Amino acid sequence: MTGLGLTGEGILPGHAIEALAAHGAIRVARPFDVDQVQPASLDLRLGPVAWRIRASFLSGPRETVAERLERLALHQLDLSNGEVLETGCVYLVELEESLALPPDIAASANPKSSTGRLDIFTRVIADRTRAFDVVPAGYEGKLYLEISPRTFPILVRQGSRLSQIRFRRGDARLDETELAALNQSEGLVDAASADVAGGGIGVSIDLSGEGFGGLLGFRAKRHTGLIDVDRRAAYEVEDYWEPLVTRGRRELILDPDAFYILASKEAVHVPPSHAAEMVPFDPLVGEFRVHYAGFFDPGFGHAAAGGHKSAHRGARAVLEVRSREVPFILEDGQIVGRLVYERMMERPRTLYGEALGSNYQAQGLKLSKHFRSVSRDG
Repeated sequence: MTGLGLTGEGILPGHAIEALAAHGAIRVARPFDVDQVQPASLDLRLGPVAWRIRASFLSGPRETVAERLERLALHQLDLSNGEVLETGCVYLVELEESLALPPDIAASANPKSSTGRLDIFTRVIADRTRAFDVVPAGYEGKLYLEISPRTFPILVRQGSRLSQIRFRRGDARLDETELAALNQSEGLVDAASADVAGGGIGVSIDLSGEGFGGLLGFRAKRHTGLIDVDRRAAYEVEDYWEPLVTRGRRELILDPDAFYILASKEAVHVPPSHAAEMVPFDPLVGEFRVHYAGFFDPGFGHAAAGGHKSAHRGARAVLEVRSREVPFILEDGQIVGRLVYERMMERPRTLYGEALGSNYQAQGLKLSKHFRSVSRDG
């Protein structure tokens, strides 16, 4: 990569993201926040204006987002002093970051972990594209974020960070042979026999209650107060969540359109040389979605193991689960998603959990950072 000192294929680490910005490939009106660059991703900041829109949309190959917005906007909101985004509505916000990518660098976006755990549906939209959360190599233009709170009304403002973006060069994804070899050498999950298929490693649901004092997870309450997305440890769990406890049966019936926080049975490990992403929905395993915020940074679950392979390496994956149109029975140990691993172009200089204020390293069954902790380690 000319001028940036990087070669090869893979996910760009944090210091390479900073180099992209220094060379004008990431354009910002003001400097990055001190913690905005993550080990393998960049948090994206909301701009000063939001629009309530009639419906979700893609710009398509012939129009910009701004051109579509002229026909679909209902009204405009000023985010400079904060605004409430209501459940069941769709909003669009121009992001503070725009791009002028080199021809060999593409990007993809995903909700941040805390965004997913609040059941806030977000997707990044680029001009003249056919897919959400996908930015083609060489893209030059603005970025927008579609926001639709599903369960809780939220308070956001300019600079709030709900989504994150990764940059990659070439094909970084591991095939099944490479993934099996990496699991053998690094212990990607602590299961005795990992399920490696379809380009990913299987993650199953824990409904035993054994690791969390009988707690299976949480079901979101309806008609709650709002949540300020920029406040930490500010809200009582009981005001927003119903704890789910075991009653001797290792199963859970998902109510249609209810939102749940559950945990994986496996402890997940992402070595420093790789990044991972949870496949958010697989129709082959059931009519439900298991993960909204899919990025796992290099080092997730690594520090928890003291940096060496062991049976206790890793951290549980917290799963944001929503059933579709019919009730669905989840059973303990049922595979509900797959982790896809990709190579890093270089090892990040700082890993997830290392002096980053990482909220979910060594997590148990943990709600988002906005709630006062009731986490029980697994």
